[in-house]
Amino acid sequence: MKALLLNGEKNAENSLENFSKIIIEGLKNNNYVVDTMVLHEKKIADCIGCFGCWVKTPGICIIDDYAREVARAFINSDLVVYLTPVVFGGYSYQLKKALDRMIPLISPFFIEINGEIHHKPRYEKYPSILGIGVMPELKEEQTELFINLIKRNSINLHSPTNENKIFKSDEDINSIQQSINELLKKIGDKNE
Repeated sequence: MKALLLNGEKNAENSLENFSKIIIEGLKNNNYVVDTMVLHEKKIADCIGCFGCWVKTPGICIIDDYAREVARAFINSDLVVYLTPVVFGGYSYQLKKALDRMIPLISPFFIEINGEIHHKPRYEKYPSILGIGVMPELKEEQTELFINLIKRNSINLHSPTNENKIFKSDEDINSIQQSINELLKKIGDKNE
């Protein structure tokens, strides 16, 4: 199985490397081959909302930068892990702009899912999503927003399953390892 870890740390000074190492170890222990992308190190432009990826170059963003590699790795993975500092209940800018550029992975046409209108899938298979947020202190409102964001984005990207967890930035390593393993087991159980 293939996993993609999208590390949305803001910069090297605000590193999530310790969390990344624990997640990679957990993934490898659960038989995943892991590809990691530290997004602030890559050139990824903002989505310009032109919909060229639907009309001019279907399935491929018209902006030729690293986001094309992210999209290719995303759709070819069984699991995508979003690792991000929680910013006002959402993703870091680095992760958000990369995820905005995943729009070529869905179709411009619509379907109804659970009484809501969403874009049709472009591909037969989409990865499960695991959202890992990191905050200095856990805040209830931001936690709820983050959980809902993961769930809603998973519907939009036709993810078969999703899980999420927010950790305090100074959380005990053993606690993080245990939680990651539990989350990976839940995802594995749901995908069976």
